[in-house]
Amino acid sequence: MTAIQEIFKKAEQLQIETEKAKLRRAKEELERREKEFDETEEFGRIHMIPSDHIFPNPNQPRRKFEDDSIIRLADSIRRYGILQPLTVRRTEGEGIRNALFEIVAGERRFRAAKLLGLSSVPCIIIKVDDRKSAELAIIENIQRENLNIFEQASAIASLIDMYGLTQDDVAKQLSTSQSFVANKLRILRLTIPEREKILAYGLTERHARALLRVASAEERLRIIDYINTNSLNVATTESYIDRYLSENENARKPRSPRKLVLKDMRIFYNSIDRAISIVKQAGINVETERVDGVDSIELTIRIPKNANVSRETFVDNE
Repeated sequence: MTAIQEIFKKAEQLQIETEKAKLRRAKEELERREKEFDETEEFGRIHMIPSDHIFPNPNQPRRKFEDDSIIRLADSIRRYGILQPLTVRRTEGEGIRNALFEIVAGERRFRAAKLLGLSSVPCIIIKVDDRKSAELAIIENIQRENLNIFEQASAIASLIDMYGLTQDDVAKQLSTSQSFVANKLRILRLTIPEREKILAYGLTERHARALLRVASAEERLRIIDYINTNSLNVATTESYIDRYLSENENARKPRSPRKLVLKDMRIFYNSIDRAISIVKQAGINVETERVDGVDSIELTIRIPKNANVSRETFVDNE
């Protein structure tokens, strides 16, 4: 190969490499634009996402899902479909088909869909972080009133513990007052057995708060049974607890010793003289001696040690 041929060959190779580089850049730009398009189209529209790409939210405040409720919801979905899409957020991967998603709201619908064996479910994708996802899950459930009173309280407590929020912070997120949040958290002082009974008996949060006035968990359990047996409403429950606390407080108060007030010491001396007279009438030789001092009176009574005579004595009760 001549030198000229070698120059042309190198020039041709250089041109080929340049074209390859242009194609790579074009491909990268196309992929970038496709990704931007996917991300733009991802939000604000409904996507059918494979069920096996969706996972429950670990911060889901609901801890108990009633089987009957899920079955009824599944029957409704079977007949009418999922009328309200799930709200999810992407946790892994890109695009729609290759990504994994976490439920922000709609776990009951997801469970019902899984029960029916649906391969995909309608979802709206939102872009939020862990904290916002937890907040939205709590707010959505509380606003829908799907949580029981203790699940609501536990969810709020978790939000405070996980992210170091104050009660005021949570109140702002829930568009409510700080006292509302404080009252929710108070009922977490009740034990698990108490909570189970309160839910089983269908008692309210105000019933639960009224019970907190009783210090003993054992006594609270007894009172919960009494409330249920007698179908007490909140007002009668509070009155019953008022009476219970009042009675127990009176029972704990030590009784004051009875005081004997003598306004005239002559009554005291007459009582002693009368007692000595009764003993003498029984045949017992009792000797008495009285010495009047300057500041006091000394009274001595002597009874024989062997004075064990049993004898009927008639006493004149004047």
